[in-house]
Amino acid sequence: MIFACVNYGTKYDVKYVQNLYNMVKRNTTMPFKFVCFTDHVKLPKLVEGDIEVRQFKHHDLDGWWNKMQLFNECEEETLYMDLDVVITGNIDCFFTHEPEAEFVGMNDFNPATEQFNSSIMRWKRTKGEQIWKEFDRDRPFYYRMFGDQVATSHIVKKETTTKSFPDAWTQSYKWFDRKGERYPKAKQDFSHNGESIVTVFHGHPNPHESTQEWIKNAWK
Repeated sequence: MIFACVNYGTKYDVKYVQNLYNMVKRNTTMPFKFVCFTDHVKLPKLVEGDIEVRQFKHHDLDGWWNKMQLFNECEEETLYMDLDVVITGNIDCFFTHEPEAEFVGMNDFNPATEQFNSSIMRWKRTKGEQIWKEFDRDRPFYYRMFGDQVATSHIVKKETTTKSFPDAWTQSYKWFDRKGERYPKAKQDFSHNGESIVTVFHGHPNPHESTQEWIKNAWK
């Protein structure tokens, strides 16, 4: 299976690609091919390990919309994670959960959205091709949506072959649960909730800005 990530633009340093690869390698027993899609021509010389670097074919998409190209570029079943995740436990379950599903998504941390959060998702090749075709043939319609995860959810949520990862496997660095209430800064202690396997960062702080020892010990 492919394990994919995207490093487009200047938002994340190359260290994020290296650390994600290191975390995956330490925390799975599953065979995988690590693929990073990027527009950085020097990236292959800046990372270590068995990392395959690829360019996207289309160069007319901006920002997060580049992630939609993933669905058309991966020739095998693919597990994807954003660069700003921190893996704190064995992730074999993300490779094997609901093996017959065409698409498996992570429920958004705010349940009011009723969407998937595209920080973590897995899909079979034929499903990826379908997602890309639906998006590509009506880009103006999808561009009116707030981001790639809303567009992806719109396409796959209606399918019976779409499943979800258990909520307990993931946590937000800012939200500890999916009750839809963002804790005020005074109550954010940024602790691990004791059961999640992958912690998702969104906005500041980013992993490299965290002062928590459990993050420092995992993100390397």
